[in-house]
Amino acid sequence: MSKPAPIRYRTLNWSSYRRRGWRKVNLAVDEATLEVRAVEITGSGVGDAPMLPGLLSQIPEGEPIASVTADGAYDGRACRDANADRGAEAIIPPRRNAKLFFNILATFAEFEADLIRMRTREGMAVARAKGKLRGKKPKLSERQQQELRRMYDTGEYSISDLAEVFSISRPTVYRTLGRQAAAA
Repeated sequence: MSKPAPIRYRTLNWSSYRRRGWRKVNLAVDEATLEVRAVEITGSGVGDAPMLPGLLSQIPEGEPIASVTADGAYDGRACRDANADRGAEAIIPPRRNAKLFFNILATFAEFEADLIRMRTREGMAVARAKGKLRGKKPKLSERQQQELRRMYDTGEYSISDLAEVFSISRPTVYRTLGRQAAAA
C-alpha cells in the first residue's frame, strides 16, 4: 500500500493548489467599420478603468472620437477626463453603488435644509419676542387709512377710485376697510 504524498510535495510538483490567473484584452473598436483601433492586454490583477486612457492614446490625435461606450467599471474620474480631453461623449452607466452614494448625499442636504429652517424660525421667534419683527409695514400710514375710510363712508368714491387716488391695489383697499371695521 502506498502512502499519499504530503500536501507540500503536491503543491511544489503539481501546482494543484495554485490559483489560476487570466488575461484580459481591452479593445477600442470603430462602431461604424468594426475595425479594431487599439488593443491593451493585461493580467487579472489590473482593473479595467486604468486601461482607457492608454487605449485612447493609441488612436492618433487628429482623428475624432465621437463617443466612448463602456460598462460601469469605467465610471471614474480618470476615464471621464480622458474622454473630455479627446472630445468624446462618454456613454458609461453609473456604478452599482452610485445610487446609494447620491441618496446619502441627498439625505445630508435635506438634513442641512431642515437645520436652516429650524434656526430661521428660532431667530424669528427671538426677534418677535424682542419686538424687532412686526411683519410687513402697511402701505398706508394711519392718517391715510383714516382718510380712506372717511372718503369711502361719503359714498362719493368707489373702491377703484380709492385705489387710484391712494396708488394702491383694490385688495389693499378692502383689507384696510376690513381692518378698520373690525377695530371699530
